[in-house]
Amino acid sequence: MKKTIPFLLATAVLTACGPTDTENKDVPTVEALASDSARLKELRQQCKTDRATLGDVLCNRVAEATRKRFYGDGKTPYTPPKEPPKF
Repeated sequence: MKKTIPFLLATAVLTACGPTDTENKDVPTVEALASDSARLKELRQQCKTDRATLGDVLCNRVAEATRKRFYGDGKTPYTPPKEPPKF
């Protein structure tokens, strides 16, 4: 029993240590992908067809860059038209 608790504690600590972004230096950043629309379009297509080869980290960054380009920085307020639409 006395040996089990330190073993479980060490296992829990090691399990909490996962891969970090510093280990993925070859994967471009979200900002770099968002600024290069041609590369982003190419990678989106590749992620759709062959996600297993590219990896989850790259495809997640491609998705985040696409979202960032679509929504922008989020600081532009919605301004409704002055006249209501006529149906």
